[in-house]
Amino acid sequence: MARLLMLHCKKREEADMSRISHIQIDDRNLPPPTPEIDQERKVAIFDLLEDNSFDLPKRDDRAVPDGPFSVDLAIRDKRLVFDVATEAGDKAAEFHLSLSPFRQVVKDYWAICESYFDAVKNLPPSQIETIDMARRGIHNEGARVLQERLEGKAEVDTDTARRLFTLICVLHFGG
Repeated sequence: MARLLMLHCKKREEADMSRISHIQIDDRNLPPPTPEIDQERKVAIFDLLEDNSFDLPKRDDRAVPDGPFSVDLAIRDKRLVFDVATEAGDKAAEFHLSLSPFRQVVKDYWAICESYFDAVKNLPPSQIETIDMARRGIHNEGARVLQERLEGKAEVDTDTARRLFTLICVLHFGG
């Protein structure tokens, strides 16, 4: 029993290491967000920091520092930038992703979000639920695209990818 508990604790410690402990969104060049977008961002950041899975894959040619990690997310030179550091502030990785694969899904996501925000004010629950299901489907597609783009750079689970996708949406369309 004690051995099982020790193994469980060790796995839990490893899981605690493979995560984002701090995230910074570089929105200096963006217009102020609408109240709805600001709320989306706050919820995504809160949920992300509460529960996420983020790790840098091992590579033959270099050592990969252990997490937890601090991530700065920005758009620079029309590219999505993940600047990853250890909690101590040591550089762990930096990768730049093309925004092209995200453009259509982000556009679709904001269109359905706008419909959802309007529906919440005016429509009955059954119609709101239908729009919300469509919104979740598009959100899942964005998370899938992100996981594909991060392949070989960072390992994230689906929930983490969903929350990061929300933050990408905020950056992508300028708040």
